[in-house]
Amino acid sequence: MKAIVLDRYGSNDGVRFGETPDPEVDPGDVLVQIHAASVNPLDLKIREGKLKPVLPYRLPIVLGNDLAGVVVKVGRDVRRFQPGDEVYARPDQGRIGAFAELIAMREDDVALAPRELTMEEAASIPLVGLTAWQALVERANLQAGQKVLIHAGSGGVGTFAIQLAKHLGATVATTTSTANIDWVQRLGADIVIDYKKEDFAAVLRDYDLVLDTLGGDTLANSLRVLKPGGKVISVAGPPDHTFAKEAGLNWIVQQVMRLLSFRIRRNAKRHHVTYSFLFMKSSGDQLHQLASIIDSGAIRPVVDRIFPFEQTKEALAYVDQGRAKGKVVVKVR
Repeated sequence: MKAIVLDRYGSNDGVRFGETPDPEVDPGDVLVQIHAASVNPLDLKIREGKLKPVLPYRLPIVLGNDLAGVVVKVGRDVRRFQPGDEVYARPDQGRIGAFAELIAMREDDVALAPRELTMEEAASIPLVGLTAWQALVERANLQAGQKVLIHAGSGGVGTFAIQLAKHLGATVATTTSTANIDWVQRLGADIVIDYKKEDFAAVLRDYDLVLDTLGGDTLANSLRVLKPGGKVISVAGPPDHTFAKEAGLNWIVQQVMRLLSFRIRRNAKRHHVTYSFLFMKSSGDQLHQLASIIDSGAIRPVVDRIFPFEQTKEALAYVDQGRAKGKVVVKVR
């Protein structure tokens, strides 16, 4: 099959469009013919080798972390899917490979795609949708009437999280650039901070939750907007020892991550709030719940650009620029 293969860590120079063997199908697997896949900052981090301590892949590997397509074969133990089903998924982190014509995934990682979406729209959802769900619903238990700050509201996670938070009944603040203010308001943001003109930490107060997608100074300053007992959940800050333990990493790596996150955890404690790092997990059940919300019309996918399969390297370069509004998708079939 044709695929986008990472041969060596670094830049796009280590990425090629070529042939690779078709995936093997285990008894609990679903084999999917991929129609579309989306590009995520996670793909760039994997390409650059930044996640080697956490994800020690053996190169070469096929890149790509979420997709939509049609089931073409199921393993003998599969009960929920059959050939012909239109599905979407974020494969398990150990079995990535969405930039390809075919992929085999565990049945538990797959869900029927939202009925009203194109394949390209469906492919844009799994990774950002699961990130937003696991931050806002699973970990924070965000309730109607609570206040949440979502950083980088025009990005992939931000565009989805704003809509999900509004669906949950929360008051939503977000940060974005001048050009995107009206646009994120249309997504549902109640308060929009132009980060080029205002300091969000000087404007916002008494928030229940911050979803941080930027890290660095943005993460540090986010502690100041929370009320006592509030939470900051970050997908871009330093990993903590809790994450390392849940990921099954060895004791030494757990202690390294404890040290990496020590400063932000200490500062959070001083502000009487909590910090946690989120590395999204695959979940077909959660994608099923998200599909129901999407089919109700409460959330719409935001797709910035669609690239042909052969131009996946160009799509990676485009995402690397950091200017995409919503998601960038690769049309495989």
